Amino acid sequence: MKDQFGLTDKWIWLIGGAGFLGAAVTKRLTELGAKVVCADLDNKAFELAEAHDFAGQMVPETLDIGNEKALMEFITRNREKYGPPDGLVNLSYAATTKKLEDISGEEFDTVNHTGLTANFILGRAVGKAMAAHEGGSLVFFASMYGMVVPDPGMYEPPMNPNPIEYGVGKAGIIQMTRYLAMHFGPQKVRFNCISPGPFPNLEVRMKNPEFTAKLGKKTFLQRTGQADEIAGPVAFLLSDASAYITGHNLVVDGGWTSW
Repeated sequence: MKDQFGLTDKWIWLIGGAGFLGAAVTKRLTELGAKVVCADLDNKAFELAEAHDFAGQMVPETLDIGNEKALMEFITRNREKYGPPDGLVNLSYAATTKKLEDISGEEFDTVNHTGLTANFILGRAVGKAMAAHEGGSLVFFASMYGMVVPDPGMYEPPMNPNPIEYGVGKAGIIQMTRYLAMHFGPQKVRFNCISPGPFPNLEVRMKNPEFTAKLGKKTFLQRTGQADEIAGPVAFLLSDASAYITGHNLVVDGGWTSW
């Protein structure tokens, strides 16, 4: 049973792995024995590596997933160094934070290139590499706002409701996950996604405690999620314990979308 849930010596590529949720996932995967290539914008992954002792199990990289050339170079470079990954997780996202009436068409397209198109490029390329090896598991990140729309009453000025292009992109991630799972399933490559509910980061919790409390009250558990509570579901989907799960959207939202 321990081996079924463990990730010992498995290579996992983790994109967006140094952010609020990503850092928690990186830590959990290394604790379970995985070797993680952690990529994020600027020097975030290197700063995470300096702040924690990963005992040589975390390789930091800089990557802007919205840059297709850089993304393909990242895939080629790490495949040549470590072989096809056993698992991949993409937590990256983009959003304008603007009101619906203020978003330009160009901004809408730019956000969804990073949040949606880059996932397609990444999933197709890595899925193909895994298929030529011994299979693997890919985990994309969608959102509760890919399933339901934000409640405007939750957001008081100067806050804007979660923007339309973000939710549209996350809904696309859910459908893309199913399609790629269907396409690569016969080749032993699994695709699943996770839809987090309210997981406000530390800055939001400190600056907007009333907003954080409102978010919590919308869930069955009457609280918001903690970063490490997303790490377990990710580890499960990467492990052999989920070997018969593919094309699935795992909702981790404290019950938010069940109302």
